Order: sequence, then structure tokens, then C-alpha cells
Amino acid sequence: MTRQPKPGLTRRNTLKLAVGAAALPLIPGAAFATERRHGLSIFGDLGKPADFASFDYVNVNAPKGGRVSMLAPNWFYNQNPQTFNTLNGYVTKGDAAPRQELTLDSLMAGAADEPDSIYGLVADSVTVSDDRLEYTFFLREGPRFHDGSPLSAEDVVWSIETLKEKGHPDLRLSLADVEGAKATDARTVIVRFSEKASAQLPLAVAGLPIFSKAWWADKDFEASTLTPVLGSGPYKVGRFETGLFIEYERVADYWGADLPVRRGHFNFDVIRIDFFRERQAGFEAFKKGDITLREEFTSKTWATGYDFPAIADGRAIQKLFPAEARPKMQAWFFNTRRKKFADPRTREAIGLAFDFEWVNQNIFFGAYQRSASFFQTSPYQAEGPPGPAELALLEPLRGQIPDTVFGEAVTPTPSDGSGRDRAKLRRAVGLLTEAGWIRKAGSLVNDKGEALTFEFLLNTPTFERVLGKFVESLKAIGIDATIRLVDPAQYQSRLTGFDFDIVSRAFSLSATPFEAARNFFHSSSAATPGGGNLAGINNPAVDKLVAAVLAAKDRDSHRAALRALDRVVRAEHYTIPHWFSPDHRMAFWDQYSWPETKPDYGFSPEVWWWYDAEKAKRIGKAE
Repeated sequence: MTRQPKPGLTRRNTLKLAVGAAALPLIPGAAFATERRHGLSIFGDLGKPADFASFDYVNVNAPKGGRVSMLAPNWFYNQNPQTFNTLNGYVTKGDAAPRQELTLDSLMAGAADEPDSIYGLVADSVTVSDDRLEYTFFLREGPRFHDGSPLSAEDVVWSIETLKEKGHPDLRLSLADVEGAKATDARTVIVRFSEKASAQLPLAVAGLPIFSKAWWADKDFEASTLTPVLGSGPYKVGRFETGLFIEYERVADYWGADLPVRRGHFNFDVIRIDFFRERQAGFEAFKKGDITLREEFTSKTWATGYDFPAIADGRAIQKLFPAEARPKMQAWFFNTRRKKFADPRTREAIGLAFDFEWVNQNIFFGAYQRSASFFQTSPYQAEGPPGPAELALLEPLRGQIPDTVFGEAVTPTPSDGSGRDRAKLRRAVGLLTEAGWIRKAGSLVNDKGEALTFEFLLNTPTFERVLGKFVESLKAIGIDATIRLVDPAQYQSRLTGFDFDIVSRAFSLSATPFEAARNFFHSSSAATPGGGNLAGINNPAVDKLVAAVLAAKDRDSHRAALRALDRVVRAEHYTIPHWFSPDHRMAFWDQYSWPETKPDYGFSPEVWWWYDAEKAKRIGKAE
């Protein structure tokens, strides 16, 4: 599933965001700090000096050339890894091809070895006002779009305003606290933030894609399109066949190739993304060598499927790379907009019927650990009882949140591994009875005689094996659960419209999450089609904790707010947590090399690896 950054699906009441620099004048007389900064960090601790030459985790001498063919291991916004019908990847309409971001540049670019720092790309520097509400970005000379037209401050302003008004819901929600943007000349942009803006928002704005205002002048930004969007990035769209493949071609005269944030990056001449509606078909393409790089997400396949000749003779390789120290969440999400899931006792009871220990041993070959947190594998994961800083946030909410929040952090109850743990099922039946469900003729019904039935929505048959034993246990306690497999386009459409009972999703968040808290948990995101609040969380106590996250000004208060939030959403049982692996399971034909250092907060083989002609010649795949 995804690590992305997110993906996202959010729900909130749609805001009519009237954006326009002229309509939102900047506050006159604001005092600006005179120091120009070569980068930004959420808490002010940049790790690299102004004269740094490159990131340490890339090979600046990597050769350019060759190609990589892969399946998309992660995606976000309206991107779809199984099919595509649009090249507009920043709106709601259509299924976009992943990696559109390679064609577009931004004001600044992130450092994968720091949790929350970005450094100059289109902008070479920035100043921050004394009140930290105005950021002035100074564009360097030379940025240009692929048609040769210069990239100007007007393009930056138009992009910010357009994404705030017409972009994907995750973008619109995050940009709500951008008050305005203004170009004072061709190379200077001032962005004004509201006092409610989080410390992360300026960095998010600096990382937004920059579009050509002139190119979009006669086009509908919100529409699907198969016309490649004009960009300024290191790649441009090359050959593609809708729903089958897309190739991104390296721009030979890319304007930013020698910048510190770009050296050692983008080494492949062609990055090809292939699309398969079924996982096994993609695996067969890899075995034949049509796909040359693959991240394996199925433990059974990793353990038993790589026994074909290319692996045996060393032409193809399996290798583990450590996962990132970034928060991740993978779970079955209850759609609490549906009345049958309104009571947390019902949700908890359903979760008790899932026997992870049996699944892990019998289906996953013991490859996984059980997830518990919405911020798994990160410093924001709540553990043990709440500390003083967390209690300062939680005590005022006592009576509004479950009492279990004040004890040990809620974690899934381990089973006996039998596949039908009777003790857990008895506890589930007790919770369902407390929630008002009564057993009649073998089924659970409410006081209106309505049966407790629901379906798991899937877009790949892989999960059917995992859900089989789960569904059996649910039926044993009177719940009629079914599995619904739909095609990728229908799946995406149903997610956008929140037309599901329970759905499985995985998300990888930024290393220092702020806006994600609002997108995934705040009530304002609960009704916006296409957004990230899949569970439909609409909880005043959760909203207050999200506000504390967004208001944090230092690492300690930010960490405490996220841990407190994690405790509450876990205690409310909005999800049935899945599992996680400590590694990336990579398989590839032995024609690539990679840097020695793997950074803690990112993993992008298509961006940092390179084609090794000697290796390719040895295995008979020289180009």
C-alpha cells in the first residue's frame, strides 16, 4: 500500500476560498527580518550551511543514462497505482498517473536526512518577518519551463492561489491559513499567513508545485486532461498509453541540474511507470524482466515467489533497505458516517474478531509486527501512560474522552493464534450487547430489527486471503460481513465519495506532521469529498487536540500534542490497526547501483539510484 506521503482523502465542509493578492492586501508596516536564509526548518534548526554543495545521501558522480521500469510503490492526491486517465495530479477529478511531481519544481526542496528542513530550489533565499506571518521568497535567475518561458513570481502566486481555491481537498484544507500571496516584482514573492497557521505551513507552501500561469490561461484547472501539463522540473511526460504505462523523460538541459538540492538526483534518462489491475500480473512482468524494479508488499510472495531462474542465477536480486523514521498508519477504517458504526463499542468488538497472530503466522510467514498507533515507528507514537505534558492537554477533556486514555496507551489485544480466540470473541459479544445489538436467529440486530451487516471494500484480491478468517469469526458472533472487490476506477470513486463501510488504506506522513493532523482527524475535514479523514471523525475533543498540534511552537509541545491525539483516536477505535515491516523489500534486475548512505526520512530509488552499464552488460540487459 502507500507510503506516501499521503495520500489522501479528507472530509470537511467545503470552503469558498476567494483567493487573490489584490483582494488580500498585506498588512502595511510589518517589520521584516533582514537576514536572508538559504532554507527553512519548522523549529529553526537547519542542518546544512548556506554553502553546502549537495545532500550527503546522493552520489554526485552518478552517471546519467539508462532507464528504470517500475510499479508505483506510493502515491498521493488523486493518483492511482493501478490505472490512470488524467495527467492532472493535483485535483479530485480522474485517476492521475503517479510521479507527475517529477515534472514540476517548487520554491524549495526537502532534505531526506532531516525531519523538517527545506532548501532553496526556484527560490535561492527567504526572509521571515518578525511576527513570522510574512515570508518573502527571492527567486534565483534562470528557472524556466520546458517550453523555454521564464518562471516568474507571478507563476508562483497563481499556483498558490489556484491550489488554495481549486486544488485537491488535502491542499485546500492545508492552505486555508494562507491569507494571501503577492508578487512585488518578477523575482520576489511575499506570502502572508494567518495567526492560526501552523509552523509547518510555510514549508508546505514552499514545497508546492509551480505551474505556468500563461499555459493554464485558457484551460480548466479542475478538469481531467491527457495533455501533459507544462512544467519546469527535471522530467517531462514522454510516451504513455492511458491505463497501461507512462514514461517520464529526463530534461537534458534542466535549468536546476547543478543546484545543491539537485546534484546526484534524477539519473535515469527514462522513468517508466507500468499499471496492472492485479498484483500477480505485475509480478509476472517483473519475472520476465519487463519490470526492472519492484517493491514487494506481499509477504507470501517475498518468501516463496522469488524462485524463478533470474533470481537463482543472480540476474535479479532481493534486498532489504531499512524503513524511514516517519510516522505511518495502515488500518481498516470504519466509516463512522454510517450509523451502525457510531458506537465505539461496536467498532472495538469488530476489531477483536481479527486474529493478527494467526494471520501473521499462517499467511504472512511471520514477516510483520502489529500496528497500534496512527504515528507508528515515530517519536509521536503514544506509549505507556501519559506523561505530564500530555496530561496537561488531556485533563481538561476528561469526561469528553474515554477513561482508557488516562491509562496505558490502547493497543490491539493479542490473540492465542488459533484463528478463533474464544476469549476475545466473548469479549466482543459483551461489547456488542452493551452497544444495543441483540442476537436473533443467528444474527445481530438493533432495536429496530436492523441487522449488523457490512462489507470490506477492496481494489485488489490480495486482501481476500487476509479477510477470509476475519469474516469467519465475525459470522460466528452474528455479524454478516462480506468482501467487495471493485475495479481501480470505481474504488477511487467510492473513496472520494465515502461510499464504503470499511476500507483498507495505508499512509506515510511527513517526519514532522502538522497539517496531516487536520486532514486526517479534524471535523472540518469530515465532509469534503476526496479528503483524508476516511473514518469521518467528528469529535470536539479531537478537534481541540488537533488545534494543539497546529499551535505547537517547539518540538516538545508538538510531540506531546501528537501523542495525546494518538491516545484519543486509538481509544475511540476508529480503525482496526494493520501491521508494519521494518524494511523496504526491494527486488530488481541487477543493473542498478545506489548511494552508500540511506537517509532516515526518505527512500526514492527512481530519484537517487542510477543505471550501471557494467552490471547491465553482465546480465545481458545493456542498452
